[in-house]
Amino acid sequence: MCWSATADLVAGGAVTAVGVGCVTRAVRTRPRAVPLAALPLLLGAHQIIEAVIWNDGGGSGPAVVAWAVIALPLLPLWVPAGVWWATPAHARRRLLVPLAAGVVTAGVLGYVLATSTVTAEVRGHTMGYAIGLPHAGWLLAGYLLATIGSLLLSGERILVLLGVLAALAAAVCAALWRWEFISTWCAFAALCSAVLLRWLAPRRVSR
Repeated sequence: MCWSATADLVAGGAVTAVGVGCVTRAVRTRPRAVPLAALPLLLGAHQIIEAVIWNDGGGSGPAVVAWAVIALPLLPLWVPAGVWWATPAHARRRLLVPLAAGVVTAGVLGYVLATSTVTAEVRGHTMGYAIGLPHAGWLLAGYLLATIGSLLLSGERILVLLGVLAALAAAVCAALWRWEFISTWCAFAALCSAVLLRWLAPRRVSR
């Protein structure tokens, strides 16, 4: 997610700090948004785990498995469920499709992870992960529908913006990772976490 152990550690710490702020705000102002507000905590932990993988030089140890659990089955379930829970009851119907996609995608990825070995290796200034995925195209479509799709369909302006930023981040990071030039997802994770913190700011009431 970042280009070195140090970058992952620093970015992970910063994103985790934003996550603490998000959860604190959610508890005070929007309790139903706590699961979604905790997303930066998950992303921060993800980056800190990758710092350990960098120090280990890749491989297939417990840190790699923990990284894969978050990236593969957990995120496509966490994001749409968090958005669904934070959305008013009358607006949840449109989120059923991304939520269902997240459940199916997480189930398949969880099974693959439980029956396969995931490995990591340093590729230029990026960390590459390998695991055998059946029907990778369909799984990617389900993953994107669950995560980005749920944000775009949330109906809340700032969450829609977050979905747009996540889509752009995925495209840019995929291109740079393919070239093995540098991984920039940590920067986008920090940006998206800041947007989420803004969404949780106390709302002004007009008189």
